[in-house]
Amino acid sequence: MRIALDAMGGDDAPAGIVDGAFEAAGEGRDSLEVVLVGKRDVLDSYIAAKGLAAPNVSIVDAPEVIGMSESPSTAIRRKRDASIPVAMNLHRAGGVQAVVSAGNTGAMVASSLLQLGRLPRIERPAIAIYVPTRENGGTVLLDGGANSDCDPHNLLQFAFMGSVYAETQLGKASPRIGLLSIGEERSKGNELTRAAYELLERSTLNFVGNVEGRDVFAGKVDVVVTDGFVGNVVLKFTESIIYYITSLIGDEVRRHALARVGAGLMRPVFRGIKRKLDYAEYGGAPLLGVNGVVIICHGKSSSLAIKNAVLAAGRFVAGGINDRIRRKAEETEQ
Repeated sequence: MRIALDAMGGDDAPAGIVDGAFEAAGEGRDSLEVVLVGKRDVLDSYIAAKGLAAPNVSIVDAPEVIGMSESPSTAIRRKRDASIPVAMNLHRAGGVQAVVSAGNTGAMVASSLLQLGRLPRIERPAIAIYVPTRENGGTVLLDGGANSDCDPHNLLQFAFMGSVYAETQLGKASPRIGLLSIGEERSKGNELTRAAYELLERSTLNFVGNVEGRDVFAGKVDVVVTDGFVGNVVLKFTESIIYYITSLIGDEVRRHALARVGAGLMRPVFRGIKRKLDYAEYGGAPLLGVNGVVIICHGKSSSLAIKNAVLAAGRFVAGGINDRIRRKAEETEQ
């Protein structure tokens, strides 16, 4: 299996990206090849300086880079030799089976649509975010930011794509679908959520009704559906809360000598909590609904996050999720 990795995307590129690539290659050396896509001279220089070597890591030259703040549509048109479109072209041609990037999310979505296209019957793709929960093995939230404006039928499609993802990647049988709203009653919410409720209720999915923001981490449902605007706000707010709470605990521990002793004893517990909340442990988020396998990583991804994203891409390919989405789309549209 060959996975293309955008070596120039992300805040820590190319260092953290290349390190993560070699870590993934080490774990998957018998079944995986990582194709680094980026400026060959920069990558060769870094790899030589670090003394890195692996038979299952190769380089494809891409002399241009799409910056994090660039307009996605403009950049894709003008920078056809940038790492993201070059990686997508490799995927379209069958040279790789997946693309992973911590670069410009908008450019990743735009390039995926332009060069790979959508799966049959899918109107819009969605970013599927894994949310750790106290019970029931986690929840999938989508859309995590691919579409700011959606219609009710988009949310229905997000629901069945999320259902397939929860079945194949989280091992959920008949995943429970919840629609994110401001109250559990079917009459609550805006025009979009009320109309989407009607569609979901009539579908063959295991739709359990509306869920509120407090339910996302509770494990009450297996899939949370919302538009990309709200979904991205939830994602970024969650990140800020996690950072705030962990920083607050650290400040209080440093302030009291007795607390420092207790913190030493609690270190294994803190490590376990950190692993559950750290996005690096889960790698990246798949862009569901495109005719290919595309994994989008956090811009601040560390080498650990990149390694896990590459390995996740391999599992996605092996799980045949896109074929399952095609079948589910056919069933839903009948």
